[in-house]
Amino acid sequence: MRFKSSLPAVILAITPVAVILLIIASISFGAKNITAHVIWDALFAFDEDSVDHQIILTSRLPRVAGAMLIGAFLAISGALMQGMTRNYLASPAIMGVSDGSVFAVTLFMVFIPSADSNWYIFSSLIGSAVGTSIVFGLAWIIPHGLSPVRLAILGTIIGTFLSGMAEAIATYFQVSQNISFWYNARLHQMDPELIKLSIPFAVVGLILAIGLSKSISILSLGEEIATGLGLRTWIIKALAMLAVVILTGISVALAGKIAFVGLIVPHIVRFLSGSDYRWVIPVSGALGGLFLALCDILSRFINYPFETPVGVVTALIGVPFFLYLIKTRGGERHA
Repeated sequence: MRFKSSLPAVILAITPVAVILLIIASISFGAKNITAHVIWDALFAFDEDSVDHQIILTSRLPRVAGAMLIGAFLAISGALMQGMTRNYLASPAIMGVSDGSVFAVTLFMVFIPSADSNWYIFSSLIGSAVGTSIVFGLAWIIPHGLSPVRLAILGTIIGTFLSGMAEAIATYFQVSQNISFWYNARLHQMDPELIKLSIPFAVVGLILAIGLSKSISILSLGEEIATGLGLRTWIIKALAMLAVVILTGISVALAGKIAFVGLIVPHIVRFLSGSDYRWVIPVSGALGGLFLALCDILSRFINYPFETPVGVVTALIGVPFFLYLIKTRGGERHA
């Protein structure tokens, strides 16, 4: 028990080392392998005439940075959703949040084709808010709609509908090739400029998530207990969903829809560190970033030397995990 209480601090302490190792591995491995010496030169003695140096700074470094940020954002979003709803199946991809973002991005690409990168972020944020509102709005109306399995089914239905509508619109207006990026989550097309533009939004989302962590811990004990302790639950839920909308919207804008990160990582973190969300949220962010970066590296070897969408790797891990949760937990909410 004493070891488990100190484990979150240990994880956060070794995270910087793991980040450095994964960055080196991510830059090194690919269709063209790059040595550590070349990586060092590219970072500290950049030669613009060197093809390897260009690959490192314009492609592989943004790719691994984006993967870590997206993994962290999705894992934190999943942790917030699971704690707030006490639903162990809650995650951005399953609750329709990611699909809402993709749908909105599709609309903006069709009707405002000349829009700059800022519009991708804004449209994705709007879409994630719409997807979330539809799913949870319907869940409140349907009897027992907030139960884990029913909410997951409802989220899947709405998400599939939004995704199907987006594909139909993209096909009709002949922009399927352009929008395919947001469906296949190809991290190798990461836009460094878009990462910079997303940072202010990410800071707001992370501040909200960390600031709400103590309240989410109380809320995860149950609505009645939280209310009895004087917590204004509707305010906490609204702010938590705002953080989810921001972090998920940014993630989709950067690399498209990536499933299961927000489902898997928070469960692992709660197993390792318990249910105190003052630890769950930061540790989820740390492990989520490492998890997606590792999945990205593995995706390069599935059909080497060709790229495989990272969503394939997360699905190979996530689908069995999802089925395991349903089998072992049934329709119960987590404590």
